[in-house]
Amino acid sequence: MLDRKSIKSAFESMLYIWGQPLSAKDAADVVDISKKDAMELFQELADEYDREGRGIMIRRVNESFQFVTRPENEDIVKRLCTPVKVRRLSQAALEVLAIIAYRQPVTKGEIDSIRGVKCDRVIEGLQNKGLICEKGRSDAVGRPILYATTDTFLKNFGFATLDELPEIEDLEGVLDVEEDDSDTDPRQMTIDMTGEKEADDE
Repeated sequence: MLDRKSIKSAFESMLYIWGQPLSAKDAADVVDISKKDAMELFQELADEYDREGRGIMIRRVNESFQFVTRPENEDIVKRLCTPVKVRRLSQAALEVLAIIAYRQPVTKGEIDSIRGVKCDRVIEGLQNKGLICEKGRSDAVGRPILYATTDTFLKNFGFATLDELPEIEDLEGVLDVEEDDSDTDPRQMTIDMTGEKEADDE
């Protein structure tokens, strides 16, 4: 059996070649250890990277881990890379995503009730982006589909787990919203979780 140093070395190689978040279970199976031990070794490795202030850090996404660049080096990396236009979320998508994130699992009917408008297209768009997924069915009449956020949601917005979600009034500082020509500052958007929001156009 490999010693701890050798396993951490193997994990570094796996993270480098994998690119996407690597699950602790998959890594554990490769080196024949338990998932619990793998989680501990990944965290130990991540702490070593942090202590040494390396340009690469290990980010946790639920029970998976991924190599990412250190936030402090963002400007340097931007100078190297060709600017890429980021497709931002619309305000409607942001509202629906926030409702799902904070109330999951939640049905479309509940989302519609909170927003005051139907959200079929918005939900479909968020699913296509991989930010939400179906999470079973409710026991309510008709057994409607339940929706929840995905690991892609966590990864894209820099959360390790759902426990790291910010207070709802701070959400716009984490998620991108689409810029428009109106005078409304999207950072001032509020989300009514009571279902009393006036209807708006999608």
